[in-house]
Amino acid sequence: MIAALLALALSASAPPAQSAQSAAPAHENQAVRLEDIQVSGRRLDDLIQSFVSEVAAPNRGRGIARWDRSVCVGAVNLRREAAQYLVDRVSTVAEDLGLNAGDPGCTPNLLIIATADGDAFAQELVERRRRALRMGGSGMDRGAAALRDFQETSRPVRWWQLSMPVDSETGQRAIRIPGECTNACSEPMDYAPTINVSSASRLTTQIVDNIFRAIIVVDVSKAGAVNSAQLADYIAMVSLAQIDPTADTSAYASILNVFNDPSSAPSLTEWDKAYLDGLYSAQRTRQNVRAGKSEIQSSIRRAHARLADEAPPTTD
Repeated sequence: MIAALLALALSASAPPAQSAQSAAPAHENQAVRLEDIQVSGRRLDDLIQSFVSEVAAPNRGRGIARWDRSVCVGAVNLRREAAQYLVDRVSTVAEDLGLNAGDPGCTPNLLIIATADGDAFAQELVERRRRALRMGGSGMDRGAAALRDFQETSRPVRWWQLSMPVDSETGQRAIRIPGECTNACSEPMDYAPTINVSSASRLTTQIVDNIFRAIIVVDVSKAGAVNSAQLADYIAMVSLAQIDPTADTSAYASILNVFNDPSSAPSLTEWDKAYLDGLYSAQRTRQNVRAGKSEIQSSIRRAHARLADEAPPTTD
């Protein structure tokens, strides 16, 4: 069984040819809800910047990656009804972000694997398929230390993603993958992709980073009091964005806290939804790799303003 799961987890193909400390909220030991923040200006900016810096985990030297156009969600090793619920909910969140969730029967490139022993499964996955998890291309994963953390750190849910720098205009790979070449494989250029630059600029770039594979390992023995809806939204958050598994989000009302406090969030919170909205509305064509974070911060700021406008007036 485990060999079959390992093969399925790594069947998705690639595309064609550290965090800052968070600012403490106003009320100690109380998570801040985005809709409850009554401050503006510098204090609000500090809270938003700290949340994004804590959560975002782009690959080293790369911009923040996201899925491009479509994603196919699959779930294995669960009862049919439970698997379908997870697939449907994660797919719905993906569609809300503008992605095509794939037709029934599509080959999953976002695979949720349930197991009674997440530690043993992760250990075997890395030992047997290390090359598939770290394909060797520059900027495709978070590195050896992060893979060790995935393999060795016991968590209710752990995840590993692969992303690819690609030409935003053609979808072509923008990096070389070891062992691949074109033509006669006799010239240096046969081993590297060729990108036709439409307009050279020091401020913008054609190269963007797209997630193309995600493996989510759910240890059912560690799920605790978390219900199916919370689990599905947690998986949606960590699979549709590059989320740091070591992030401390206790200062913010987020679905990412649900395993520490199941009563903290019944579903994706306003922080979470604004983060994902900012990620999937970002242009991503600015040369500065920090630009993606800035666009997410702007999205959260807009969400706060909207929530403030929608709030009923207070009476003294």
